[in-house]
Amino acid sequence: MADLEGGCRCGAVRYRAGDRPFDVTHCHCVDCRRSSAAPFMTWFSVAAPSLVIMQGTLVRHASSPGVERTFCGRCGTPLTYRRHDRPDVDVTACSLDDPAALAPEDHIFTQQQVPWVRLADGLPRHAGARPPVVA
Repeated sequence: MADLEGGCRCGAVRYRAGDRPFDVTHCHCVDCRRSSAAPFMTWFSVAAPSLVIMQGTLVRHASSPGVERTFCGRCGTPLTYRRHDRPDVDVTACSLDDPAALAPEDHIFTQQQVPWVRLADGLPRHAGARPPVVA
């Protein structure tokens, strides 16, 4: 897969995610809903070192203990989510130049979804976080 590129709405921030993306998911948790002002947020993950900010500067916000979210300081577009205890970073899928390049795999934190959202896409649903993969 070619590098994925994207950025904020106003163009001030541009990034390249040069690693193979994984865990493409729709998150319904309260924090994602409030951070996006939307009923859920769609993310993909990459190894943190592979996410390169090519233009602009991310504004950082400690949204909860051990968690940092970033956004464009000019237009407010949410861009990343990072837990300090993990080696990867989540990137907002719809900030990609081509959001259709990645298909979501599931829904997480559906126990917190707003009641007027009706999921009809047939994707797996998890009440909380995605269960760990057992080898």
